[in-house]
Amino acid sequence: MKIVHIIGGGDIGGAKTHVLYLLKELSKSIEVKLISLRPGIFADDAKALGLDVDIVKSGNIFADIRKVADIIKRGGYDIVHSHGAKANIFSLLARRRTGLPTVTTVHSDYRLDYMHSLLRRFTIGFFNSVALRFMNNYVAVSGNFRDMLIKRRFNPLDIYVLYNGMDFSVPVSGYSRQGLIRKYKLNIKDDDVIVGIAARLYPVKSIDTIIKAARLVKDKNSGIKFLIGGDGEDRKKLEALTAGLGLNDTVFFLGWLSDPNELMSSIDISVLTSISESFPYSILEGAKFKKATISSNVGGIPDLIENGKNGCLFEPGDYVRFSELILELGSDKDKRIAMGERLYEKAIMDFSVESMARTQIQIYHKILEKQAARNKGQKLYDAIISGYYGFSNIGDDALLMSIIKDLKEFKPDIKLIILSKIPAGTTKDFNVKSISRVNLLRIYRTMKKSKAFIYGGGNLLQDNTSTRSLLFYLSSIWLAKKLNLKIMFYANGIGPLKKSLGRTLTKKVMNRVDVITLREKLSFAELKEMDIVRPRIQLTADAALTVAEGCPAEGIDIPGLAGLPAGRPLLGISLRKYPGHEKFEHERYEAVIARIADYMADTYGAFPVFIPMQYPDDLPVLRNAAAKMHSKNFIVNEKLDVFQTYRLISKMHMVLGMRLHALVFSAVAAVPMVGLVYDPKICGFLNYINQPSAGDVRCLKYENLEKLTRYVWQNREELSRQLSAGIPALKEKARENAKLAVELIESSDA
Repeated sequence: MKIVHIIGGGDIGGAKTHVLYLLKELSKSIEVKLISLRPGIFADDAKALGLDVDIVKSGNIFADIRKVADIIKRGGYDIVHSHGAKANIFSLLARRRTGLPTVTTVHSDYRLDYMHSLLRRFTIGFFNSVALRFMNNYVAVSGNFRDMLIKRRFNPLDIYVLYNGMDFSVPVSGYSRQGLIRKYKLNIKDDDVIVGIAARLYPVKSIDTIIKAARLVKDKNSGIKFLIGGDGEDRKKLEALTAGLGLNDTVFFLGWLSDPNELMSSIDISVLTSISESFPYSILEGAKFKKATISSNVGGIPDLIENGKNGCLFEPGDYVRFSELILELGSDKDKRIAMGERLYEKAIMDFSVESMARTQIQIYHKILEKQAARNKGQKLYDAIISGYYGFSNIGDDALLMSIIKDLKEFKPDIKLIILSKIPAGTTKDFNVKSISRVNLLRIYRTMKKSKAFIYGGGNLLQDNTSTRSLLFYLSSIWLAKKLNLKIMFYANGIGPLKKSLGRTLTKKVMNRVDVITLREKLSFAELKEMDIVRPRIQLTADAALTVAEGCPAEGIDIPGLAGLPAGRPLLGISLRKYPGHEKFEHERYEAVIARIADYMADTYGAFPVFIPMQYPDDLPVLRNAAAKMHSKNFIVNEKLDVFQTYRLISKMHMVLGMRLHALVFSAVAAVPMVGLVYDPKICGFLNYINQPSAGDVRCLKYENLEKLTRYVWQNREELSRQLSAGIPALKEKARENAKLAVELIESSDA
């Protein structure tokens, strides 16, 4: 494997350290070349490490681009790897002549790189933003930066994470605190506590936070001193602030450091105050010397620092809290030593140069495999997944989350793309590529790059809400079949289909599908009645039944629940509008629900909790019902995610549910339930899991509901045991959907 790296060559910060450490370690196992786009310290240091370095700087940018391309072509390299804005632009332009795959390491937030210079922001910063969009692959130096790229609509399939690594084998001895004090003529005593940072003095580093904190610290402990190593355009402004606050005897500027280790070895507390970071080397440099560390809570820093255990975190710009942490550690030597030791242990285990190089080589292999597949004309995506996604519906979000999770269980490297109303949100929330469900040209092009088309869960084929949506889904199937994709309906509900045109078209199109799995028996009967027999049809279970398996055991914060009383049993209530809601005296059934909630509160002390499954659409009907009650109740007025909603429902003692997936969540959590039927799918699910139904909400009678609710409440322990006993088998059926889908995808390669 031969890799050529391109870098601007002017960086003296973390990107320089990353590249030099990485290339030195990579060169032990693969062939690497470095192209520096300017002479200077960077290129000199790279040569001193024994790296193969070419300097390209003629003064003519077009000639330089040609020269870079010629070097790459003559060298027979496999991948072009760029670092930084200028290198990205060169790499992209050179690719037109070489055809090689490109990858860029995102060392910083590219939108903030030139916040100190308006001219550079709208020139090189702008061109870099454009160049990034055309790169083939991206390496983010923290999970946080990966999330940032996904949020900005970069394809998750093209993003890899590679944390900065430190060479912990380099000796840390030979430095003298007194030597540093003498060298810079510092007014620091032997027993003073030194707080230090090595950083570029740019706005993004927020060095003023240190100076403001120092003012508060000095008032309470004049024995704490501050050393700021580094240079930059903010230096004069920062020195003026220091003088203005009367801190010239407390805060000292050392200027540019040829060896940051000299500073790090001499301090007692390492700090970082940036408003944006990826994964800074200054933190690792402090860790190498076992220094207690206080940092702003940004970027990938929380991946190394566990707040209060091996370091301390504060929110960017909060100099008051920052000063408190400095005073706390400054007065407790034992705590500083203990934190420094724990930080070192974490860093040497997870953030070594050896680990960094191994991960980078793995990334290169993945890039080459992807490129080889493209060259062979292989499909880019294993499957397109379509459904009711991007509508802030918890049930459908749970379906998608479970489908992705279960598919990856059977095929960890599966490549998926999702059709969504809000692609950016779906990409961010589910860490998967997404495109607009109404962009027909994009869908067509994506189908040509895909092996299979999957309708993922839900009740898509019905004309109860509208014929238009039915035609939309059927036309997608028709197009996918025309393009020879394998087609699967994944744990769907079917119907009701009341119109003859809808039934005729559905029969015609569905008989061309490869596999249909169904989540309940009513849908099976519906297909049989329509004479849909050609596909493989199998009764499985709702995909969302496995959602809890991805839910973290702890750390799920549910906002806005301060109104819930402690010690009272909770009655969860899920309601919604439904087709024809306004026509069917909805106020009457809302009044029945309110009355039954009051009955449960008065009789059993239950506290009603109204839970929206589609926020904010469900809130009006929930509020209407709550307003009709005389008992105290609680309405969840915040948008919750899937795990928050599941965890909330799992806390209920009983659920009165109209939304299907409120009932599914209840079943998974073994919470007894009473179902309110507005659609056959509710009845179908309740029958499937043998749980009680109150019947159609449009003819709901209080007496019947009271009797049923009383029965369930009084027998909830037994009903909970029944659910606990039956759900594992249903989960296996739900996973069967994914197994069949993967088999279908792999059959397309045969």
